[in-house]
Amino acid sequence: MAKADHIKKLVASFGRNQEFRAATLRIIDDAANQGKRPFAESLRKILDANVRHDYQAVPQPGLTTLASQIDPAADLLDEVAVTRGLNDIVLNPDMRLLIEGIIEERRRSEELRRHRLPISTRLLFSGPSGCGKTLCAEVFARELSMPLYSARIDVIISSFLGETASNLRRLFEFATRKPCILFLDEFDALARTRTDTAEHNELRRVVNSLLLMIERFKGPGLVIAATNLPQFLDEALWRRFDDILSFDPPTEREIELLLTRQFANFPAHFDVSTTISKLVGMSYADIERICFDAIKKAVLKKRKSVSETEFAAALRQETRRKSLTSNRSL
Repeated sequence: MAKADHIKKLVASFGRNQEFRAATLRIIDDAANQGKRPFAESLRKILDANVRHDYQAVPQPGLTTLASQIDPAADLLDEVAVTRGLNDIVLNPDMRLLIEGIIEERRRSEELRRHRLPISTRLLFSGPSGCGKTLCAEVFARELSMPLYSARIDVIISSFLGETASNLRRLFEFATRKPCILFLDEFDALARTRTDTAEHNELRRVVNSLLLMIERFKGPGLVIAATNLPQFLDEALWRRFDDILSFDPPTEREIELLLTRQFANFPAHFDVSTTISKLVGMSYADIERICFDAIKKAVLKKRKSVSETEFAAALRQETRRKSLTSNRSL
């Protein structure tokens, strides 16, 4: 059952959509943590269908809202569909505690502000590709009931002098106006170290502007920057973020949890623990792709479970794919 104080907060927040959603999400989390996942998912669907965010406008059927037509940052962003929350992903214990702490801080932001304490608004994700950076941005959006927008780095970086900094300014102004998760993937493309002699003066000016924008951002949502190449980031940028989350490939324990989750609804007809050593060093995305491919092979053969042969074939296919990708990057 939900805790009494959560129910009190739920009743007290009626009529204030964002507070009502936050209180309901805590009840959902309690249910999920107690193993009542079907009830938790059912309640979440009801919440999403019936209680919209305070900042959401109600669009007219078949029409584009006026805000989307005139927003000066519309061409710099893509809205990302949010489907997975904290209970849907595998994380190491330290990372889970860190993410849970930031989510709790944001949900109780008013309480912290009353004590004149700062709220985390700027996060930096660092780590190899496929290890959960984009997925965790989605988790924050889901858990905090905010839309997720991914910056279009290819559009933001302009060949015209001065326009890149202007595009960044439009982006941060958007995130200040609208409560959201602003995700800056491939952040190293914008924030290259200013000591790199190969970079021209314009890009150095962009980094100077970016430093100021990040430092001054106190918006209602979160700015999350992500990079696979932390060694190329300007040193001064690291100090501008409230927290830095380092993502690593899964350990054997996390691989086991991930395999268990992936085969929960379509079982593996073999001992998956025997395959763990073959997956060490791969990313979460690599392992997920192997599982999906093995399940597809089983479905196409009209089987109701995955055999060891099908999993081995999917693993060989992923190994070949990574080998081809590695050779192209040389």
